[in-house]
Amino acid sequence: MKAPAKETTNTISLLAEVSRALNYTKDINKVLRDILSIMSEHMNMVRGVITILNRDTNEIVINESFGLTEEEQARGRYMPGEGIIGQVVETGRSRVVPRIDDEPQFLDRTGSRNRIKTEHLCFVCVPIKVDNEVIGTLSADRPAGTGENHTGKTSMPYQEEESTQELIDLLSIIAAMISQAVRIKQLAQEERPEDVGQEPFSFYREDAYETEEEQYSTKLKPANIIGNSKAMIAVFRMIDKIAPTNATALILGESGVGKELVASAIHYKSHRAEKPFIKFNCAALPESIIESELFGHEKGSFTGATTNRLGRFELADGGTIFLDEIGELSLPIQAKLLRTLQEKEFERVGSSKTLKTDIRVIAATNRDLEKEIENGTFREDLYYRLNIFPITVPPLRERKADILLLADYFVEKYNALNFKGVRRISTRAIDMFMRYHWPGNVRELENCIERAVILSEDNVIHGYHLPPTLQTAESSGTPAGGSLQQRLDTIEHEMIIEALKRTKGNMAKAATQLGLTERVMGLRVKKFGIEYKKYRP
Repeated sequence: MKAPAKETTNTISLLAEVSRALNYTKDINKVLRDILSIMSEHMNMVRGVITILNRDTNEIVINESFGLTEEEQARGRYMPGEGIIGQVVETGRSRVVPRIDDEPQFLDRTGSRNRIKTEHLCFVCVPIKVDNEVIGTLSADRPAGTGENHTGKTSMPYQEEESTQELIDLLSIIAAMISQAVRIKQLAQEERPEDVGQEPFSFYREDAYETEEEQYSTKLKPANIIGNSKAMIAVFRMIDKIAPTNATALILGESGVGKELVASAIHYKSHRAEKPFIKFNCAALPESIIESELFGHEKGSFTGATTNRLGRFELADGGTIFLDEIGELSLPIQAKLLRTLQEKEFERVGSSKTLKTDIRVIAATNRDLEKEIENGTFREDLYYRLNIFPITVPPLRERKADILLLADYFVEKYNALNFKGVRRISTRAIDMFMRYHWPGNVRELENCIERAVILSEDNVIHGYHLPPTLQTAESSGTPAGGSLQQRLDTIEHEMIIEALKRTKGNMAKAATQLGLTERVMGLRVKKFGIEYKKYRP
């Protein structure tokens, strides 16, 4: 039977989001979790499970799930031929259980169905195959007919009998799309079965699918820097070249790009890694005390100097000192720094005793030092002494391939810090991320994600959770120079769309979620020309 236009639109939207999830991250665990979350929104899915067959132990285990607790997921283990999942793995054929409670072969090993009513749930399971080999399964629980659903409320009717095959076909398409990711996890599981679900796996595990840049970035890139873009791989190569030497490095780049991370990577890849890594921001302190902070002072050398104090150069002996924002130093301090670089010696403030130091200097600035030289605010001889090995860190707008990797990392970071459970970023929010020019670079992205994680109420970051700076003409679709009302309309439009997605096109439920009356909801839908019926299953 030919699918209605609204169902076709829903299917295309679902597959587009699945494809996007596969393309935007290399972390396979997160890919599979995100895909199950996407399916839950588009398919009225109560629970979703991806299992993997371990060919060494001949055991089928739940690898990722939606709607299961960690304990329930851990209990999900089967042998081929055992239960519905085991039969699908053994035969390679899909199975549909119209009503879970009526099927004696349904095992419920996870015990999850003890928590909710199951008499109106349907179970669909399809094989995940690579060539003709079954490597796992993809399954979903959905409402199965009229009556009360798992929430105790009236559910919409399940698909008519003739549409069951369409559902199987849709799940089979998704299974085919994720098959390579599942294969890589299967290989990793068979290598270390005891670590399943614990270690984050990457698409890079399978060398046959890697480019030269990807192989390099995975195997040799610094552990503290996130990025696989070509621009960052060039930076990684520069780090590898300079790290084993004692050469002075000058790190250039806009504010917020991560220059300190590059300096740290150079230090910890060098033979000085076991020695101190001392950081000093040249713009953070008044000029009157910078000399004392860098070179130390003797007791009584000035008012308040009640004891001898070691400076940063002494503290860094044998290791590395990182001088951030070096363009902010005054000319007298620059002269003393030049001597330290050239002679590896200095005097504390208030002392005539010359001290020797074995240090490596890494400097960073967001200024154009050549212009500063022309203006007479930076010493030319110091510039050439620092500029032996310059490394330019690209701005975020020139490494957009890394934006989603960074966003995922910050989501996990602020989930943990704020006790949140954000699972994914909506398509619209992703579009805003990719179109925005990020003048504040990675630092701005981090702040943006922290705010969005705190604001999220449904474990998804939506476009309306992002700061006003991202609600621009380019990112939100409002006309250039748009008014406040136009921007508010854009946010309202997205909130209505998201509510309709969550309620599967139920206008009354969407209105309740948004705090609107049904009449006002109808007016808003008419105003924005939203086809609410297309969100119905």
